[in-house]
Amino acid sequence: MKPTVGKAAPAFHAPDQTGEMHALKEYRGKWALLYFYPKDDTTGCTAEACSLRDNWNGFKKLKAVVIGVSVDPVKSHAKFVAKYDLPFTLLSDEDHAIVDMYGVWGKKKFMGREYMGTKRMSFLIDPHGKIAKIYETVKPKDHADEVLADLKLLGA
Repeated sequence: MKPTVGKAAPAFHAPDQTGEMHALKEYRGKWALLYFYPKDDTTGCTAEACSLRDNWNGFKKLKAVVIGVSVDPVKSHAKFVAKYDLPFTLLSDEDHAIVDMYGVWGKKKFMGREYMGTKRMSFLIDPHGKIAKIYETVKPKDHADEVLADLKLLGA
């Protein structure tokens, strides 16, 4: 069942780009952007990650964390982080546990071909661990600005 605004964000634990395990509960007391993306080092995913990187000071100023999630392996995340100097955590969800919990794994269509994959969606989680906002349609280059504006509106 997909999370809804006002409800507790589904708990998870997964390895980051260095292999270190992370759990959602570690981020209690902070605003967290949990963003799901299809694949490391692809055009849209790189644009989104670099936009978040380029706006990193805004997130830090608001004491908000950014956590990216894809089904790519740890090794792929490590290369992606190094190549683009990404300052935030990327979690590897190879077993699809997190993408399934958050309802972002599903049928996609590209150039007339249907396939299963990760939908580009984000969840803004408040300091109490509840979903504050769901971004179902994400424009990679504009997403960071949109989230920062929402964080300010929500009193972060």
